Amino acid sequence: MSSYFPTIVAIVLSYLLGSLSFAVIVSKALGMADPRSYGSKNPGATNVLRSGNKGAALATLLLDALKGWVPVFLVNHYGANWGMGQGTAAVAGFAAFLGHLYPVFFGFQGGKGVATAAGALVGIDWLLGLATGCTWLIIAVFFRYSSLASIVAAFFAPAYYLIGGRIAWPLDLVVLLSLVSISLLLIWRHRENIRRLAAGTESKLGSKKK
Repeated sequence: MSSYFPTIVAIVLSYLLGSLSFAVIVSKALGMADPRSYGSKNPGATNVLRSGNKGAALATLLLDALKGWVPVFLVNHYGANWGMGQGTAAVAGFAAFLGHLYPVFFGFQGGKGVATAAGALVGIDWLLGLATGCTWLIIAVFFRYSSLASIVAAFFAPAYYLIGGRIAWPLDLVVLLSLVSISLLLIWRHRENIRRLAAGTESKLGSKKK
């Protein structure tokens, strides 16, 4: 048990960090409306953007991404002393992502986790994060649907990891399973968006709150 204790601590702390809902925290700090009360009611950067405050949306985006990146970075760089490798780092990133989806500090009602997942991907390998981020950007620019861009990027993230395996980075089964888990949860969390996309009622990027 003692040999697994540092790993358990790392995963729990990663989940707690992920549970900090920065969309709510930033909005409250700036005296704005709770993002859970307008638009998609999703506590994330895209919905904060609907308030019209681009600075608040950018701060939310960066902070949500950081809380996915920080656990992976710390485990990758300092975890070896406690027997933790890249697999543990990926699980820590997944734990932070899970915290964003189901935050213990906010009644387990969180966001969709796109920025946090992106941060975790960059932490695993910056090239993986770049490839996935470029995929998101291309879809977002051409179609102007954040949700569609996120769904497509989520699908490609594990594929990119497999394609780049043993070429750009070593393949690790735990990392792959973590990426697949993140991708499946991301797509599942966008199920309402998928319905709206099919019905043609999904909000486009830059649309204001109603």
